[in-house]
Amino acid sequence: MEMSATGTLAAVTLGNPAAEVELQVEVETEPHAERPVQQLPELLEQLCSVSFPTLGHFLEKGFCSSEIRAIVPGARMVGVASTARIPDADAVAVNHALLRLQPGEVLVLDMDGDRQHAPVGAVTSAAARAGGAAGILVDGPVTDVVELNETNDGGALPVFARGTTCLTTKRHASGRAEFGVPVSVGGVTVRPGDVVLGDDNGVVVLAPEVAAAVVLQAVESDAAEPNILSRIAAGEPLERILYLGQ
Repeated sequence: MEMSATGTLAAVTLGNPAAEVELQVEVETEPHAERPVQQLPELLEQLCSVSFPTLGHFLEKGFCSSEIRAIVPGARMVGVASTARIPDADAVAVNHALLRLQPGEVLVLDMDGDRQHAPVGAVTSAAARAGGAAGILVDGPVTDVVELNETNDGGALPVFARGTTCLTTKRHASGRAEFGVPVSVGGVTVRPGDVVLGDDNGVVVLAPEVAAAVVLQAVESDAAEPNILSRIAAGEPLERILYLGQ
């Protein structure tokens, strides 16, 4: 959701721009801590109803580079990170990462700087889907783009990556991969258990406590937007709608 009017943030959610700055500081500096497991499903359910760009009104960190894009347009991804760092273009390591996946998790692959080899294609996506994955996030390219977009069992699995290629990983089995460790995707550090959100606008990665600190404000902000759009469509003077500072 675009931030432009008083109702979206300044008046409805935070009260004033100064409060917005205070919220950003509080959220971004809070230490990473484990959220109680029983609260996580509720948080993920709330995030399913949020426009992810709305989170950009309240936060500055956690947003992956715009080079990371939706390979499956129209798909929304909400889950928690299951991470792996995959050096050596190692397809065997990707298979081990797939076996670690739990339902509701996002397979997050840091390709150790390799932006040429695709670790994900039709088989990898199908295997992740069979394991109940919420999506796949790759700091590199993927392949089999047509197959990745085929719908089955109700829809295609959300996949986010830097692009597509015909060059794939190989069965090296180098043994150098790391699983369940902090990784880097699109310039953002992703820790196991982080909340991973993605749609056609991009990808957001947040510690659960950071997401919890802003989710209600984001829900309220989204709820205010239809009224603002209606007022604009009705021809109400823009100076009565748009926030212009104090």
